[in-house]
Amino acid sequence: MTAEGTDFTIYREAMIVLVTAAVLVPLGQRFRLSPILGFLIAGAVLGPHGLGALKGYLPPLQWITVSEDKGLGAIAELGIVFLLFIIGLELSFKRLLTMRRLVFGLGTLQVSISAVIIGLIAALFGAKPGSAALIGFSLALSSTAVVIEVLSRHGRLSTTTGRTSFAILLLQDLAVVPLLFLVSILGPEHEGSLLGGLAQAFGQALLVIVLIAVVGTALLRPLFRHVASADSTELFVAAALLVVVGSGLVTAAAGLSMALGAFIAGLLLSETEYHRAIEATIDPFKGLLLGVFFFSVGMSLNVSTLLAYPWAIIGGILGLIAIKGAVLVGLLRLFRISWPSTVETALLLGPGGEFAFIVIGLAIVEGIISDGRGAIVLAITSFSMALVPALDHLGRWLSGELAVKQEPNPALSVPPPHEHVDAIIIGSGRVGGLVSEMLKRHNVRHIIVEKDPAAVTRCRDEGLPVYFGDAKNPLFLKRCGIEQAKGVVITINKPSEVGEIVTAVRDLRDDILIVARARDAEHARHLYRQQVTDAVPETIEASLQLSEATLVGLGVPTGPVIASIHEKRDEFREQLQGAAGRPTRGLRASQLKKSS
Repeated sequence: MTAEGTDFTIYREAMIVLVTAAVLVPLGQRFRLSPILGFLIAGAVLGPHGLGALKGYLPPLQWITVSEDKGLGAIAELGIVFLLFIIGLELSFKRLLTMRRLVFGLGTLQVSISAVIIGLIAALFGAKPGSAALIGFSLALSSTAVVIEVLSRHGRLSTTTGRTSFAILLLQDLAVVPLLFLVSILGPEHEGSLLGGLAQAFGQALLVIVLIAVVGTALLRPLFRHVASADSTELFVAAALLVVVGSGLVTAAAGLSMALGAFIAGLLLSETEYHRAIEATIDPFKGLLLGVFFFSVGMSLNVSTLLAYPWAIIGGILGLIAIKGAVLVGLLRLFRISWPSTVETALLLGPGGEFAFIVIGLAIVEGIISDGRGAIVLAITSFSMALVPALDHLGRWLSGELAVKQEPNPALSVPPPHEHVDAIIIGSGRVGGLVSEMLKRHNVRHIIVEKDPAAVTRCRDEGLPVYFGDAKNPLFLKRCGIEQAKGVVITINKPSEVGEIVTAVRDLRDDILIVARARDAEHARHLYRQQVTDAVPETIEASLQLSEATLVGLGVPTGPVIASIHEKRDEFREQLQGAAGRPTRGLRASQLKKSS
């Protein structure tokens, strides 16, 4: 307390977290330490079980350590709330319905089977039925915050591993609802039947979810329309925070997870025209609050508990990851997930999750689980969560090894044909498939080259002339008939790879037609400098198609419209080629005809 009456101890925890975020974590990144691990280590070192345990001997340590602070825990919970809100914004009810098989099928089986196995093992070690059930269900859950952050940081949420992991985590978040009610039902003060209590819990949860959905559908769009009309960034931020925290508090008041309410609100807003602006507004808050969450998880890493029960905790961590991993491997293969994605997902979801802190903590207060057994379970949870980044690294390495060592799919071993082809299409996505369809319609002999094994198998099943290989490899291009072909069409959406393929083709054939997909005008100019014949920028082509549809829709005759669009396209081409410093070279696309 200073002479002015300011109590600096109030701000101590906040300052320590801010110093961690602004100084320590960036410093760790210079040594390739992930931000998650940085916050975890900082929490462990500066928390009550680290240097904080020594402040009785060294009083000055109280200024750089964090005690067991309820306020910090509440802020940490907001990190999960904001994370689930952002995920809801990026999804939609339509996309969620397409994932229902993974969410309610795979997710339900994972939680149920893992909970039963872990619960039975807990019972074998002396836990009473109610205690064993809560331990089983708590440890069956994984860490939404850590796993999603690891996946999003590496841009893997849209991969098979990302989609599968998220589907299971979403069901786990929903499973917290009956689990929290199960704690109150198993408590000594509860009266009534177990089934009746669970039925009441599900009914209450469903009622609250429907209420949020109905009220949100009616009010959220008008609210943001009203706030946006004020043209104030501050008011827009306030409205976004109101929706996130308010929806979470509504579900919390009903005994549900705050994160579930925020997720539903995000889903509702994902269908509106404001969701991109809201996402940009919320994202900085989410990052910092998640940092607080990881810091609080680090604070829970109690080394003294580990030293008191070393074999129980180490064995529990290894057993937990092994049991959940084995269950996931079996289920993921049953749901036809590839081996590489199966291994990655199993290792990511094998450790415990943050909801175990809430459930086990309540169970200890209610007297359902003893303090000693609860401390061991919480230690297993926290230490296993800290291993997620390392397990993710291991999973990616193993998946790479499996991708190399797997038995080759017969579709991948089919060599390109020996007969002459007029065109080679690089990429079998939607663009490449449409180009192939048009060439087939005009009897132009062609093949498609693709290096994604799954895409090759799928396209082969659809009857397309797809061959597995790397178009940057000159020997493979020669095997595809590049020396006799009239043209190459590059349809992939990876600018760096497009440039490498153009270079490989031009090194072999200086005169061949190359038509390449470009991301924008700047990318097109770069490709023209690499001597492509035609570059098709997505942005320009989309604007031309919009103009054509608009003009025809307004009643302008189709013939003149198409002619003017072709003129404008040629103007753009000349401008881009001029900016690239060269005239058009090689064959034009119109010269790609069926060979006689």
